[in-house]
Amino acid sequence: MCTRIFWNRSSPFVVARTMDWPDSTFPQIFVLPRGLEHDGAIIGGEQITENGLVWTSRYGSVITTIYGVGTADGVNERGLAAHLLYLEDTDFGDRAVARPALGVHLWAQYLLDMAATVEEAVLLLGEVQLVMVEAHGHRASTHLAIEDASGDSAIIEVLGGVVSIHRDRRFTVLTNEPPYQEQLRILLEQDFSAPNDRSPLDGNVNPEARFQRASYFTDLLPHPSDERGAVAGVLAIARNVSIPFGAPYEGFGLYNTEYRTVVSLEARRYYFELTTAPNLFWLDLDRCDFTEGAPVRALNPDDVTLSGEVGEHLTDVARPF
Repeated sequence: MCTRIFWNRSSPFVVARTMDWPDSTFPQIFVLPRGLEHDGAIIGGEQITENGLVWTSRYGSVITTIYGVGTADGVNERGLAAHLLYLEDTDFGDRAVARPALGVHLWAQYLLDMAATVEEAVLLLGEVQLVMVEAHGHRASTHLAIEDASGDSAIIEVLGGVVSIHRDRRFTVLTNEPPYQEQLRILLEQDFSAPNDRSPLDGNVNPEARFQRASYFTDLLPHPSDERGAVAGVLAIARNVSIPFGAPYEGFGLYNTEYRTVVSLEARRYYFELTTAPNLFWLDLDRCDFTEGAPVRALNPDDVTLSGEVGEHLTDVARPF
């Protein structure tokens, strides 16, 4: 499942997301330098279709991987961030082999590699065809949220083979189904014009409830005076809409929140909070070596000793994909 919350009403611009999933996604945090080559039609070393999109990364990035085969979340050195969230209604349509294929597992990574802004990222999407992939028995039915250091925002869905781009600074919250336009319609039915401690607000964990609750509290956030306050504000909402351990989802299915991230877009700082660890830690992108030819570096967030800025804990590793 998952929730994304973007604060962009005043600087500093920060964005939080939760990763809610029925099993561990085995998250690992990587620092990827410029100059890495990728093939969008390869997953786990296997070819998923012909005519894959091939590119060489223009920008370095800090990312969190999913199942070791793709990028679920991250930010690049120019302050563009991307977040994959589940959307059951996703339908990429029939494969048109004449168009370069981009497996959805590398959708976020492609944009982080090649775009500095939301506008550039949106333009890139017109050149490719997204292709469904599967990992660990799960189909990657996802939509994508992106933001940049100017406060621009876009939410991208593919329904019935048609790409829908919702681009507006007002679009700051995203959860899951129904598709985004329907979520906005449902939200309009709520009256949040006079908020108080008796305002009726759905406290459950389904996507509509989380969308409304996150929207309600985001609109009430006080303007922060500094990055610390901004990060604290979006994290408070992310924790409010996180799914507790054992909470029933779609009957008796369990979709616990595995981790939360925050990206400080202007400061280029990537925060991470594992729900089974007591600490918040972060990486300063300005301290990372993104030069072409630099080693790929990584750390395992499943380490309860991690706290504060953790660049010194990064180790050289093989590239993840």
